[in-house]
Amino acid sequence: MSNTQPQFSLKDLAGDSHDYPRDRASLVCFVKEDCETCNTAAPVLEALHKAFGDKVDVLLISQSGDANAIFAERHNLTMPLLDDRACKAAFEWDIESVPSVFWIDSAGAVQYHFEGFIRADWEALAAEVSTQAGLPAIQIDWESLPAWRPGCGSKHLDPSVYDKLRAEADDSPIRARKIEVAPRDDVAEFMFDQGFSDGLPLVPPTPERVMRMLSGTHRDPQEVIASVPPNMGVATVEKIAINAVMAGCKPEYLPVVIAAVEAVCTDEFNIHGVTATTMGAAPVMIINGPIRHKIDMNMKLGALGAGNRANATIGRALRLVVRNVGGASTGGVERSTLGNPMKFTMCFAEWEERSPWEPLHVERGFDAEDSVVTVFAMTGGPVHIVDQTSRGPNQIAGSLGLGLEGVFLPKLRNLPVDALLVVCPEHIDTLTREGVYSKDRLRDRIQEVTTRPLIEMLADDKSGAGISPAAAEAMGPEAMARSVPKFAGKDFIHVVVAGSDAGKFSSAFHGWATGAVGSQSVSKKIDLG
Repeated sequence: MSNTQPQFSLKDLAGDSHDYPRDRASLVCFVKEDCETCNTAAPVLEALHKAFGDKVDVLLISQSGDANAIFAERHNLTMPLLDDRACKAAFEWDIESVPSVFWIDSAGAVQYHFEGFIRADWEALAAEVSTQAGLPAIQIDWESLPAWRPGCGSKHLDPSVYDKLRAEADDSPIRARKIEVAPRDDVAEFMFDQGFSDGLPLVPPTPERVMRMLSGTHRDPQEVIASVPPNMGVATVEKIAINAVMAGCKPEYLPVVIAAVEAVCTDEFNIHGVTATTMGAAPVMIINGPIRHKIDMNMKLGALGAGNRANATIGRALRLVVRNVGGASTGGVERSTLGNPMKFTMCFAEWEERSPWEPLHVERGFDAEDSVVTVFAMTGGPVHIVDQTSRGPNQIAGSLGLGLEGVFLPKLRNLPVDALLVVCPEHIDTLTREGVYSKDRLRDRIQEVTTRPLIEMLADDKSGAGISPAAAEAMGPEAMARSVPKFAGKDFIHVVVAGSDAGKFSSAFHGWATGAVGSQSVSKKIDLG
């Protein structure tokens, strides 16, 4: 312990500030309301304050927050009772237990320091204070007090409090509770055992790695980004960064992950429903704008698969946030019948430069130079649509439409369900062979080639799915002869461009329930500061 103690400025119950150091001798004692030994010491301290308060500052520092008033009323305290609920002063003064007493002379040098209640120490302290004050000794019935009673652990030594204070003292933005791993434990196995993992190994989120990850954003580490269902866990920038570390992200990916968390935690996207449905829905992320090139995202060969760090880890980081912050673990709220590989990760960039159309984010109202993440809730995909022989625009557009008939089930029509169509460059070349072929024209063609009479939706011996015979009878033959397209509206068909220049294979993602009963796609601008 140093001869001089750190400064503090704390408020009493009336809201008045009391500063240390003082310009005269001080008796400083740390206490907490629920400590029996502190309650034994309080009347002695109050007696010292009443006897010598004009000559000596007696300051009682409590860690009990709102219970400070109870402590003061219990002992009829007139001395200042200072609020150290954050335990910052206790941390900086390096105390171990309460009560912790410091008798400090006017020069700031510690003359006495002891913890707990040893009667002889307190008697000696009272005598010393009276001598320094030049006043008669106080009369206390010392024999009625215990000869010895141990103190209680200081509140700041609780790991969740201490780690936060230590991070603050080191000028670090990290506030999350640190988990100590025994030296002989395997860190990777420990994280599996704690349930942090999606089933694949994790990168240990050491303070150094988290600090490095936080350098990827200008945002305050303690800024709250979202409340994450189902447990409504608070996702701060720091907590998102921790999960981004575990997923294997680079710092420059962090703004994308933050925007994705913002997007899925909206009421419109409904990540709770997406997570909980037995149908196996999962977020599919599409990245647009300059950020694609800045962080080296894959939009070309193998864009929907493995091999690119940004694609793989950004999608995985989002899933880990939903799991570790929101509490959506498999077998808990996560109740998918079969599961879905996209629950590990599904994130890719649109190849805007290869597209003849406005990119997705511009369609959705953003500027071309904005970097944007868009999330869709999808249950299936990517499902290949193979057409290597069509040579005309309407032919290839028709094939793309027929490839979407499998959404939910081929016989089901007029679906209010999103579909995400990823058109490959060679199919784009065929579409535009005779000039511009707009997205709207493509959507119209998809609806045209998938239009069938309702009678084909009738539940029968081949398949019990679709319109029941009773419902069909109620509708009547004329209604059942009416033709409907695959989708309830062409606005349910979303189109982007990605993939290699070689290969006539487009792909589709099949949606979950779309709209208020399910999930709506959401786009968020990425905050790059």
